[in-house]
Amino acid sequence: MSSNLYLYGILPAAPQALTSEGLDQQPVQTQEIGGFTFLYSEAQQERYLASRRNLLGHERVLEQAMEQGYRTLLPLQFGMTISDWTNVEQQLILPRAEKLKQLFTKLEGRREVSVKLFWDAEQELALLMQENDSLRASRDQLAGKSLGMDQVVQIGQAIERGMQQRKQQVIETFRAALNSLAVEQVENDPLSEAMIYNAAYLINWESEPQFGQAVEALDQQFEGRLRIRYNSFTAPFNFAQMGEAE
Repeated sequence: MSSNLYLYGILPAAPQALTSEGLDQQPVQTQEIGGFTFLYSEAQQERYLASRRNLLGHERVLEQAMEQGYRTLLPLQFGMTISDWTNVEQQLILPRAEKLKQLFTKLEGRREVSVKLFWDAEQELALLMQENDSLRASRDQLAGKSLGMDQVVQIGQAIERGMQQRKQQVIETFRAALNSLAVEQVENDPLSEAMIYNAAYLINWESEPQFGQAVEALDQQFEGRLRIRYNSFTAPFNFAQMGEAE
């Protein structure tokens, strides 16, 4: 066995059979410690860079375990490697066994889905001007007259407030439609300027079709104004992450 092992996640019980390939094309194996089962593979690198390929490989192992019937799992943070199992038992299992059990109870029969919203700022600005005569007239002054700096700043701030209000209206509409369908939700920071909302939801496993239909209805409601990225199947990173990379 390699002196270094890469950890992916924890299961509440040992799987009967699990077929999966981990990072560096290494087979995923299991190790039972203190009533918990760890998913791991032999590490081929001393430290794993958070590249897109490696991140997706880490997530794929967890998703494949879920697809093979092991729906309740705790994902470990990307990049965690160990040299032996003794430290895992002493630093994670012994002091945090109760916390792990509580998380497994919370996640049983549930899954994580996510919604990311993107908009075209220029298109939204054009719509804002169409719908707001006063703001449009103020904006037109910028092109037609020589204005003082204070006036320019005031007009710019008014436009910024108008855009922020539009963005907030979109977000509140999604919250109203989706939050009640979830057991729990987490709002994360947007990952780009075009992204205006980034949320994860913990839902009952069998209620995903209803949740997906609600997302589709929202898409139709906004008539192409938004680009919605909906991930209906992922490991519950936002609701059960345990551990830090060494």
